[in-house]
Amino acid sequence: MSGFVDRARISVKAGDGGDGAVSFHREKYVAAGGPDGGDGGRGGSVAFAADDNLSTLLDFRYKRKYQAQNGAPGKQKNMTGKSGDDLLIKVPRGTLLRDYETKAIIADISSSEPMTVAKGGKGGFGNARFASSTRQIPRFAKSGMKGEALDVMLELKLIADIGLVGFPNVGKSTLLSVVSRANPKIADYHFTTLTPMLGVVSAGEGSSFVMADIPGLIKGASKGVGLGYDFLRHIDRCRMLIHVIDISGIEGRDPKEDFLSINSELESFSESLAKRPMIVAGNKTDIASADKAEEFRGFIENLGYSYFQISAATKAGIEPLVLAASALLDKLPPVTVYEPDYIKPAVVIGRVFDIREVDDGFAVDAPWLEKILSATDVDDYESLMYFQRAITDSGITTKLSELGAKEGHTVYIGEYQFDYVE
Repeated sequence: MSGFVDRARISVKAGDGGDGAVSFHREKYVAAGGPDGGDGGRGGSVAFAADDNLSTLLDFRYKRKYQAQNGAPGKQKNMTGKSGDDLLIKVPRGTLLRDYETKAIIADISSSEPMTVAKGGKGGFGNARFASSTRQIPRFAKSGMKGEALDVMLELKLIADIGLVGFPNVGKSTLLSVVSRANPKIADYHFTTLTPMLGVVSAGEGSSFVMADIPGLIKGASKGVGLGYDFLRHIDRCRMLIHVIDISGIEGRDPKEDFLSINSELESFSESLAKRPMIVAGNKTDIASADKAEEFRGFIENLGYSYFQISAATKAGIEPLVLAASALLDKLPPVTVYEPDYIKPAVVIGRVFDIREVDDGFAVDAPWLEKILSATDVDDYESLMYFQRAITDSGITTKLSELGAKEGHTVYIGEYQFDYVE
């Protein structure tokens, strides 16, 4: 499909905050300085932005994991660690970001403003933050917070004012090439267009609009038959449609049946799409009989549609069609921008942990606690008290008691082990 990809799943992860530092002021002739451990840097965030040079999500098929930079740890002399660099992911304009699990819309990347979807974690406090009149030598610091992470489904919905719809080989690509500078590949066989094409159409001084040539539909497209289902989403944003019909009957087709069939597919896919304003363009009038052309005109106008006879090949009737489309667009609302309906998962209050019994006591599985422990001086009383408060505030102490922990039991936390004290 010429490298065109309009759906892709990726994982994004914001950077973790850097850990606070445990450090003490050291200076010549000063025997014991105060705490001067700085805070950790903030983790980088992940944002998306539209890039008009991109037209496909192909690159996301080859790279699926994206992570912003972690914040650096704090340093001595009250120096804050460097914040992690933000990560900006560029996508084609019109890309929807959905939560992979819930399918909720996180963002519609239709404007030029970057959209942050995962925030970096805050840096942890250094030991200088914990100094007080009663705690003059804190030998502990706070770990950085984790950055947000989520799985995202990217879904490209082209942004165009007008969508060209119709059966394969009716002349949509030729029409687009004639009215714009687009250069679609055109040949005389079905499904010539395998990728949506965009072109900017000039409708006089200071007036222009974007037109999209959507791959030809076939009967059953709304149910996944052929290529239609993959591309119907690309006319979802269009403000109006131009229905191109081959009225020559050169392929033995009935233009009336074709018109009704395509409209039925649109209605099956989306009721709102079927109600979009539509102009009908009867193409290939240069090789159609006058009687057939007029009969089809009467059929369409009796249904209440504006009708134009054209020949994309000879450019006959093109200008009136373009001017009529431009005039109708002036009366219509702007291109649809989807509102986010994603709700971030509730933040778990407290710290998550798991406790299991072992031969001589209990093993506590809590990675966040191991980070605190690694920044704790176990030989320092105040540092141990800080660690003890973390265990108590998280509910671990209460849970151990409920599980029957007694004096003499051993409590394992990572590589450390402690005697349980009631």
